[in-house]
Parts: sequence; C-alpha cells; structure tokens
Amino acid sequence: MIGRLRGTLAEKQPPHLILDVNGLGYELEVPMTTLYRLPSVGEPLTLHTHLVVREDAQLLYGFFGKRERDFFRELIRLNGVGPKLALALMSSLEVDELIRCVQSQDTSALTKVPGVGKKTAERLLVELKDRFKAWETVPSMFALVPNQPDAPAQQVAAAENDAVSALISLGYKPQEASKAISAIKEKGLSSEDMIRRALKGMI
Repeated sequence: MIGRLRGTLAEKQPPHLILDVNGLGYELEVPMTTLYRLPSVGEPLTLHTHLVVREDAQLLYGFFGKRERDFFRELIRLNGVGPKLALALMSSLEVDELIRCVQSQDTSALTKVPGVGKKTAERLLVELKDRFKAWETVPSMFALVPNQPDAPAQQVAAAENDAVSALISLGYKPQEASKAISAIKEKGLSSEDMIRRALKGMI
C-alpha cells in the first residue's frame, strides 16, 4: 500500500495530477478540496494516498491531509459507494460540511451531488451516523483565492475547458458543466477557482 508521496508537482489537470518523485511520475486523482490547496506546478508537495487495485487497473488517490484520506476510506467502506462517488461527495462538500450533514441528518445537500438520489442520501446518512460519532468539525480552511490579474484569452479558454472537464468527471452532464462555468463572469479566475465557484453554485 502506498500511504504517502513526497515530490514535485509536475502537472495539474483537474481532477488529475502528476507528482514527480525522484524522476518517477505518479498519476493521482484528487478531490476538488485538495486541488484548491495545491501549490504551483514545480513546487514541492506531499500527499496522503490511497491505492485501489482492480482487475483492470491500479488507481491512486491523493489527499492534502490525512484527515481527508481517512474520510475517503470511511466512505468507500459503505455499501454502494465506490471511489468515484466518494470523490464526488468530497469535491462538492468539504469534509466538515459532510460531517455536519451526517450529524443533522440533512439530505438536501447530498442530493445535489451527481449520482446521489434521496434514497441513497438517506441510506448514506444512516450508515455514516455511527461511524462519525467521534469525528468533530473544525473551522474551514478553504477561503476563496483573490482574483488574479487578467489572463490572456487563450489561458482563460484553457482554464474554462479544464474546469468543464473536471465537473464532467465528477458526474455532471456536459450541458450542466458548461452552463455552470459560463455563469461565472469574473475575469482572471484559474480553473480551480472556476470549479470551486461552480460547485458552490450547484449545491
């Protein structure tokens, strides 16, 4: 089991990234809440990881903090929750928001996540309630990044395409993803900022 990797962020293509560890490039899939906290390409980075081995693939998932990785592991232990749905939940809602949903048995936010209907949300909350009794929420560490100076049109288009692709990978329909990104009118936003604001608008 690969539990942690320390290296240099070589490539960032939401929701995937490549971490260069002594010349070996590890491809990881990360939730959007981890993506928001990544440094710039070329900077050092340490991620807590979880390896999923299937008959047709070996998939590596990365998380900025150990707490997020532990939360992911709790989710995929549930019946009917695979890594894709777990990442969608963690990308749409921060860990503490999810914990608050469990504590208050609130299905409204969960049902807005792709692939989660009312019955699924109710089942998830019931199954998670006992597991999360020991979990406590902490003050949110995710603040919106201040707007950057206006970027060239090509960079803006590339960021928009990356953001749309990331939303589609989370399970949103292409039309929904395009509409959500188009609704963000501010200039100079990175793909990560677009994804964050689009997801907040969808929830």
